[in-house]
Amino acid sequence: MGFSAPGAGGDQSAVQGLTAIVYEELRRLAHHYMQRERAGHTLQTTALVNEAYIRLVDYKRMEWQDRAHFFAVAAQVMRRILVDHARSQNIKRGAGVPHLANWMTLRS
Repeated sequence: MGFSAPGAGGDQSAVQGLTAIVYEELRRLAHHYMQRERAGHTLQTTALVNEAYIRLVDYKRMEWQDRAHFFAVAAQVMRRILVDHARSQNIKRGAGVPHLANWMTLRS
């Protein structure tokens, strides 16, 4: 993602400090989204943060305009992860199969 602190000149401690601040904000955002999920959700806050971070790192050509832009994109990525997770859980449980079976019955 290429985070760098303005004026840090590649100072490793400044980069580590910035990374810690970004991680904490991502964690707060993820916690907010997880509170809105159903009880017993199988995805943990830390896993959501880590998955979001991995996806954000892949945005190599993204030109972050400012802090707000970065966190708006991060929020959108987290929502997509939660939707993808819900879809995968529904597929595992067979959700939608009775609907498909009814459609097949009506068609014949």
